[in-house]
Amino acid sequence: MLYLDYSRPAGGWVPNRLGGRENLEAIAFLRELTSAVADEMPTAMVIAEESTAWPKVTHPIEFGGLGFTHKWNMGWMNDTLGYLQHDPVHRRFHHRELSFGLLYAFSERFVLPLSHDEVVHGKGSLLGKMPGDDWQRFANLRALYAWMWAQPGAPLLFMGAEIAPFTEWNESTGLPWHLLDHAPHRGIRDLLAELNRVTTAWPALFERDHEPTGFQWLDANDADHSIYAFLRWGYAGGTSVATIANFTPVPHGGYRVGLPWAGEWHVLLDTDSPNYGGSGFAGYDLEGLRSGSAIVTSTTEVAWQGQPASAVVDLPPLAVLWLGSARP
Repeated sequence: MLYLDYSRPAGGWVPNRLGGRENLEAIAFLRELTSAVADEMPTAMVIAEESTAWPKVTHPIEFGGLGFTHKWNMGWMNDTLGYLQHDPVHRRFHHRELSFGLLYAFSERFVLPLSHDEVVHGKGSLLGKMPGDDWQRFANLRALYAWMWAQPGAPLLFMGAEIAPFTEWNESTGLPWHLLDHAPHRGIRDLLAELNRVTTAWPALFERDHEPTGFQWLDANDADHSIYAFLRWGYAGGTSVATIANFTPVPHGGYRVGLPWAGEWHVLLDTDSPNYGGSGFAGYDLEGLRSGSAIVTSTTEVAWQGQPASAVVDLPPLAVLWLGSARP
């Protein structure tokens, strides 16, 4: 509705009074809509599913924006799913697909959508998109969800994604709840519950979603191993969460990751935990993770990845680790 020429042939539309292709009346309506919602309910979310490059969708109206609170990040969705559909042996050649979205992540207030569009009309389910045998498919999906929750932006899943169906969405039937009788599917459900629990407990994972200073790469260039590492920062820099992602089935014992300070860094999440269907390569105890007693004891003042301190961790296959700490 923003464009007069959208899906119309040449000569099939009339320019606006300024000679352009923008639908000025639609723009005025959307601004009136978002302004009215903000006046009546300031905490309401008004989300635009906008798939073009229209500027300032989530910027204030007084600064030329449309006034939405959030916009779907379609580019993030396409790049992320495209990367994960590659066989892990080929991911080293597509390394930039996962980091590219951070170049524009703060230009709008984004939602990271894994939506209905990705699981209907022959596209298959999210689990079905993942390569490898069944174990690797579930591991890839767990890694995707933890990667998604750690990224700047609000995560959005389509109904049923929490139980990882093998088949795509079918509107004529109910959700396949019987899958929860099987441990790998229960593991996906339990992981998502844990992602939400840990995120609530560690505001560094969300409270600066829309600020460039709330995100910091540690290593975005390790294409040979398909490993990424980054920091999320809370307000005033008092807390931080480090995310380390390994998108190959090759585990890495003794992997060194840079940290902004030495001291106690707690393992907050391990998607390879046996509680979620993983291999348990790193041996982190789930109860220890939940209680905060799982501590990376090898934290030292050895500078690494541009940080003054570092820790050595065992990095599981096809998995994501979260480490958290409050500044001492």
